Amino acid sequence: MRLLIADDQALVRGALSALLGLEPDIAVVAEVGRGDEVLAAARDARADVALLDIEMPGIDGIQAAAQLRDELPGCRVLIVTTFGRPGYLKRAMQAGASGFVVKDTPAAQLADAVRRVHGGFRVVDPGLAAESLTQGDSPLTERETDVLSVARTGASNAEIARILHLSEGTVRNHLSNAIGKTGGRNRADAARIAEQNGWL
Repeated sequence: MRLLIADDQALVRGALSALLGLEPDIAVVAEVGRGDEVLAAARDARADVALLDIEMPGIDGIQAAAQLRDELPGCRVLIVTTFGRPGYLKRAMQAGASGFVVKDTPAAQLADAVRRVHGGFRVVDPGLAAESLTQGDSPLTERETDVLSVARTGASNAEIARILHLSEGTVRNHLSNAIGKTGGRNRADAARIAEQNGWL
């Protein structure tokens, strides 16, 4: 099967490529370091499976998975990430990923996960699956998520309002709601909590 690997860390990308390239039935046909390079590389290399990290420049792995689902539905997606957060798992599956495992998965299990995803099965880290079921969905609305995402960059209310085309009063309301729903002490704490849960 033809495999694309996308990870912004060259060392990790190279290690994954070397390990999986040893498998007799897996050919690594493309490697990219940015999320916004995934679709074109998968198309050019005719990849069967895309192994995607979540946190990458350009767009993240979840957005890249959605692009592949929409543009190249024959290319299956396996998310392999350091960040085993339940919210990420749910968002990845909603974006069309067939699998979600963490980077400390042993090489033989990772190769097996690639095969299973290629075969049309779902593969999910069992610990994450259990945690995701007990935790439930993000309590944040789409707008609260947007506002908190921009707020975590250190932007002021006026800057957030300008970026998201909202009034400052609306931004204040959304931030207040997000702080209340996450149980954070302030906007930075709310953003940290939301990020840890994979809601951002």
